[in-house]
Amino acid sequence: MHIFGGCYTASVTPMTKAGKVDYEGLRRLVEFQVEEGVSGVLAVGTTGESPTLGWDEHIDVIREVHERVGERGLTIAGTGSNSTEEALKATEHAADFGVRCILLVDPYYNGPSSLEIRKEYIEPIASRFPEVQVIPYVIPGRTGTQLLPQDLAVLHSSYENVKAVKEATGNLENMRLTRRLCGEDFDILSGDDDKTYTMMTDPEIGARGVISVASNVAPRAVQRLTQSILEGKMDEASRLYDALKPLFSMVTVKTEEETPYGPALCKARNPLPYKTLMNILGMPSGPCRRPLGKMTKKGLDTVLKTIRTVYERNPEILEPIERFFDVDLGERLYNEESWRGLTYG
Repeated sequence: MHIFGGCYTASVTPMTKAGKVDYEGLRRLVEFQVEEGVSGVLAVGTTGESPTLGWDEHIDVIREVHERVGERGLTIAGTGSNSTEEALKATEHAADFGVRCILLVDPYYNGPSSLEIRKEYIEPIASRFPEVQVIPYVIPGRTGTQLLPQDLAVLHSSYENVKAVKEATGNLENMRLTRRLCGEDFDILSGDDDKTYTMMTDPEIGARGVISVASNVAPRAVQRLTQSILEGKMDEASRLYDALKPLFSMVTVKTEEETPYGPALCKARNPLPYKTLMNILGMPSGPCRRPLGKMTKKGLDTVLKTIRTVYERNPEILEPIERFFDVDLGERLYNEESWRGLTYG
């Protein structure tokens, strides 16, 4: 029996210019997602700047998202930490106000083994909250560690509430091994927008959907992509994937920047490119919290080129933004006032 399927938006956490959480902006963003038909919303994942939100803010954002989504979709609460005690407390708070699904990122920096992640992190939370679905989030490029398919299979066989994984290893063989070990009654969700199509159409992986960054600006299109694949409408899925590919490429923007000591790689990582884009589009976003900052001018040029390509080739993907937020994208995408102050220098 499948529990998860479709598009779950990894929502940004909008900020005021003073760096406070913009709760009214957050409510508008969530309402936009729900109206556009996504399967659910993830509160306070990486895209929601979980590393820089205080725990009180963390819980408040989850509560706001859950109250706004209500019965119209699934709220997934990002309650993971590199401290099991913190993750337990955050999960308890979320469960207390009705959240029934959480995302647990692999513990970052302190680097426990896969065995330790299972026994000292996932198991204590899954056993304490049997009424809450637990989704491990495997992203070694961010965390420096990894819950392996073997331990994931042990968890799935031992706990009724471990039935899915957010898979962001980028390793297709790892995903295929997860499918073989965990079986068909287990849901793999893509954690990388640009790999969703491959993961869902590869019969040895059989992913059921995505926890998406791109759906912050294109929720209906990403939801339609996943549903088309699940329903076997491959012509429509292929067309949507081609239209969305430019947006998927923008989760990380790499440029080469000049310094007094020679060129250096600059990698603008999620959520910086999408918060920059949302500011340009006129959506609630605001700045990132430090140590994330601004994009370079080269990075901004990449963002502008990408979004203009989508707007000019497939304007229907972005049309819901114009309608919901009452903006003129034909003006905003070509007027430098829309991006003034969004870059260094």
